[in-house]
Amino acid sequence: ILKRCHYEQEVSGSNPSSCSFTIKLPVCFRCKRNVEVMDAVRRGAQLAIDECQYQFRNRRWNCSTLETVPVFGKVVTQGTREAAFVYAISAASVAFAVTRACSSGELEKCGCDRNVHGVSPDGFQWSGCSDNIAYGVAFSQSFVDIRERGKGQSSNRALMNLHNNEAGRKAILNHMRVECKCHGVSGSCEVKTCWKAMPPFRKVGNVIKEKFDGATEVEQRKIGTTKVLVPRNSQFKPHTDEDLVYLDPSPDFCDHDPRTPGMLGTVGRYCNKTSKAIDGCELMCCGRGFHTEEVEVVDRCSCKFHWCCYVKCKQCRKMVEMHTCR
Repeated sequence: ILKRCHYEQEVSGSNPSSCSFTIKLPVCFRCKRNVEVMDAVRRGAQLAIDECQYQFRNRRWNCSTLETVPVFGKVVTQGTREAAFVYAISAASVAFAVTRACSSGELEKCGCDRNVHGVSPDGFQWSGCSDNIAYGVAFSQSFVDIRERGKGQSSNRALMNLHNNEAGRKAILNHMRVECKCHGVSGSCEVKTCWKAMPPFRKVGNVIKEKFDGATEVEQRKIGTTKVLVPRNSQFKPHTDEDLVYLDPSPDFCDHDPRTPGMLGTVGRYCNKTSKAIDGCELMCCGRGFHTEEVEVVDRCSCKFHWCCYVKCKQCRKMVEMHTCR
C-alpha cells in the first residue's frame, strides 16, 4: 500500500477510471475492480505515513520517505520490528480510511453499520451512523493481504506480514467506542441515542507503537502439517493476535548506507541535550557528539481573550539552543 499507489490521472491527466499501481500485478487488478475505493486507500496510505513519522519522530529511524518504491526504502523489506510496525499501521490505515468513507456516504458499496440497532442492554437507543468497521476490515484483508497470500503462506516473511497486518486491524477493532447524544427539554437526557465509532487514528498509532516496543522475535516451526511462528526464546510467553512479531534484529540506524535506501543515518538530526532517552544527544548521535547553535524562535505570548469572541496574542522572540548530531 505504501508503494505509491496512485491514479494515472494525478500523474498524466489520463482517464480517471484508469488506475495504475507501482506494485505487483494481482493488486493492480484488485485496484481496477475497486476504483471507487481507491481515493480512500490513497488517503489511508498517507495517513499511515503521517502516523509513522509522528510515532518515530524522536527515534533514529524516523520513517523518512523516499522518491522510490517502496517509499520507506529497503528498511521495510527486512524482517525487523520497524517493518512490523509499517505493515501493521498500513493495514490499520486502509481499514480506517475505508470505514470512514463508508460512514460519510462516499461509497456505493457500503454505508453505516445497519446491524447496530434497537435498544441496548444499558437502555439507550442505538441510532445515528455507526462506523461500518466490519466492511473496512474485510476490505483491508482482501486488498492489503493479497500480496502475502500470493507468495504462499508458508514463508517466514509472509507469515510475519500477515500476522502484523491483522494486529494492526485489531488495534481499531479492540478500541471501538460508544458515542452518545442526549435529547430532551433544556438539555435533559430524556432520550439518549448512541452509535459505535472508531477511535481517533492517533489512538490506533499509539496502540501499535506500544506493540512495537514490546514486539516478539519469532522463528518458524512446523507443528503437525502447519507452519507457524513461535517465540525464538522459548522462555518468552507466546504472542497474541494483537502483538507485533519480527524475524530479524534491527540495525542501529546510526550511519547512512547508500547501498540500503532508507538507511539515512542520524547526521544533522535534532537531539535533546538533557534527555537520557533515545531522543537524547548521546543515543540519537550514536556517540559522535553534536553541534550547538543559538537560533531565534518566535512564539505567541501574552494571549488575552476579548469579548466576543477571539484571542489576541503578542509575538515574542527569544534565543534558544538547538543541538544537531555530528
